[in-house]
Amino acid sequence: MHIALLTASASRLGGGVATAVQGHAAMLTEARARVTVVALEDAYSDDDRGLLGATPLATAKVAGPGFFGYSPDLLPRLLDTGADILHQHGIWMYPSRAATLWARQTGKPHLISPHGMLDPWITARGRWKKALARQFYERASWNRANAFHALTADEAADIRREAEHPPVLIIPNAGPPALADPPRDRAPIVLYLGRIHPKKNLTALVDAWEVADLPQGAELLIAGWGAATDVAELETRLAAAPPSIRFLGSIHGEAKQRLLEQARFMVLPSHSEGLPMAILEAWAAGTPTVMSAACHLPEGFAAGAAIECGTDTSSIAQVLGQALARDRDDWNAMSGAASTLARGRFSAGQVAQDWIAAYRGLMAGKAA
Repeated sequence: MHIALLTASASRLGGGVATAVQGHAAMLTEARARVTVVALEDAYSDDDRGLLGATPLATAKVAGPGFFGYSPDLLPRLLDTGADILHQHGIWMYPSRAATLWARQTGKPHLISPHGMLDPWITARGRWKKALARQFYERASWNRANAFHALTADEAADIRREAEHPPVLIIPNAGPPALADPPRDRAPIVLYLGRIHPKKNLTALVDAWEVADLPQGAELLIAGWGAATDVAELETRLAAAPPSIRFLGSIHGEAKQRLLEQARFMVLPSHSEGLPMAILEAWAAGTPTVMSAACHLPEGFAAGAAIECGTDTSSIAQVLGQALARDRDDWNAMSGAASTLARGRFSAGQVAQDWIAAYRGLMAGKAA
């Protein structure tokens, strides 16, 4: 089985979607599927090529505005793969149109993973652009697709609200392998790791940190990347913040792993998520999380690996104080629960089995 994974960006600029694609490719390769990643070319395509390991990557140059990602080379790149099935990651850009054309020309299965991009918080932003996208290419793409993929039951409901025709498969992202022996006795460090974007609610997080009842030596580390305007806005806000809040910029590879293992908690008070890879990465490092319900990972709350916060300043502040006040035994229990989730429902082995069954079902003419 040869699977082509299509995404707008396979580099750090793709944020959590790119991380998910990288993990998906590695997982399928481990399951002995043949995988090719196809993406639009961007400023970091060459620098981040190694994040895909041995998986082949084909990139296509963009002509015109970057927000749309039109590329006359993209369809030829897709056809050149000779793939048996096309799995599209992300929507609202030209790759949706290229995927539709590929499906029409080949008659082969086409599957769409929106990665949270049909969440009401997202669809309410940039309404006129999304309305044009629906009219000119997304509706045709959704109607032509053999199936949609949802990361969570909540996302499945979002998909069914927008696209009535294709069936919806619910399969979570796989996290990285869980550490055998996560570090204990960690300093009171809270880590935010991810894109710098309004939906992540970082302004409320910074405001909350300033008023929370925190132990001595507590630090909030913010590591991430984003649009220049969003990063500049964060840096302006942090210029007046206490020194216990530090912005580290974009962190990857071993440096990112060290942060995950040093932090006592990961925090994500987001307004909107698909299924955040940063949370799965934290759990694999034995790091419990403070997160909003919009992260769509109720398993974390049920297992005791996460504490729910709201999205307003007072709620976030209260929960941060409560989290860092937990004693060693409580924290160790949370860390163990996080590791258990990483080894179970969100392990690559379990998720790979679900995906191989799904792909086989699509190739047999049924979404199962």
